[in-house]
Amino acid sequence: MGAPKTCDVVVVGAGVFGAWTAYQLRQAGKSVTLIDGYGAGNSRSSSGDESRIIRMGYGADEIYSRSAWRSLQLWKEFFAQTGDNLFRETGVLWLAHEGDPYPVSTFETLTKLRFPVEKLTLPEVSTRYPQFGYEGIGGAFLEPESGVLLARRAVQAVVREALKSGVEYLQDSVEPANVRRFDEVVTTSGERISAAVYVFACGAWLPKVFPEVLAGRIHPTRQDVFYLGAPGMRFQSPALPVWIDFKTEAYGLPDIEGRGVKVAIDRHGEAFDPDTRDRVVSSESLAEVRRYLARRVPELQNAPVNETRVCQYENTSNGDFLIDRHPEFENVWLVGGGSGHGFKHGPFVGEYVAARIEGRVEGEPRFSLATKLDEHQRAVY
Repeated sequence: MGAPKTCDVVVVGAGVFGAWTAYQLRQAGKSVTLIDGYGAGNSRSSSGDESRIIRMGYGADEIYSRSAWRSLQLWKEFFAQTGDNLFRETGVLWLAHEGDPYPVSTFETLTKLRFPVEKLTLPEVSTRYPQFGYEGIGGAFLEPESGVLLARRAVQAVVREALKSGVEYLQDSVEPANVRRFDEVVTTSGERISAAVYVFACGAWLPKVFPEVLAGRIHPTRQDVFYLGAPGMRFQSPALPVWIDFKTEAYGLPDIEGRGVKVAIDRHGEAFDPDTRDRVVSSESLAEVRRYLARRVPELQNAPVNETRVCQYENTSNGDFLIDRHPEFENVWLVGGGSGHGFKHGPFVGEYVAARIEGRVEGEPRFSLATKLDEHQRAVY
């Protein structure tokens, strides 16, 4: 058997975290090999749907508001560089239920950080956005510069630019049996690659690759998503923004590129295997979405279903990201735990991981492995 290929860093996983990590490491002058079993933006990945929300609001959680803001600037710079704008500035509307403290703390945090935000009274929001029913809503606020990332295409664009800059890409898998020693990795096709550093950013596959460390600490869950046929331009941007109905655990995106209005319930679903499970939505999920729409967006209650998706979240115990060294291998980094809100943060995560590998920043305690518990209590939304 010949000598393995060599590079500075191997990144396993070409989702949004892995793609941006490979891209940022290459920008820092590292030789990088990026590996993904199913391909960038594939339909089994947590990064693979058509669209994802990018918003700054996180309650009182400044760390994620700041990360989202930094990421938005990096996304915009990247799209300006490539000439293909995959961001839609639709605005993000938070519907504030009476007595719900989360939207209140979100508005206070965005105001404190001087991020763009506009408070709306109930008469103002109902006049501006008559598509909604406002039962139980006391007011609202709008993030005017937030919106939608065209997710699948955005990830593929980052990988494409990474390759142009010199990153090597393999569509192949790294089997758990081949990651016990870290002087090299071996892929299922027999490719051997040796590097100084290995980054595993493989999302819902992390507990499969490192079951001793991450089984029980990262839980992939099934999430049903619906695209509904929209009755006219009133359901396209700018007439309709992204909306977040936090207390009812629902969110929606306007009709973008004719795919329909995207609606989903942001509640953790059942445990889900990203390799083996079918991706067919359940009738129960559709019924719940229609019940929600009957109250909140009545014109969409009986709208035809254009498309559906079964995605997955890869949840940590509380929703904080996992970005830390493997406890047994100094040269192995575990990067994941997007927990349903991670996509928007891809540029920040890539920048942060590159800086951590190069020793330019200290570790954020909330991203540490030590804070990831077996008992799940969601705290980051």
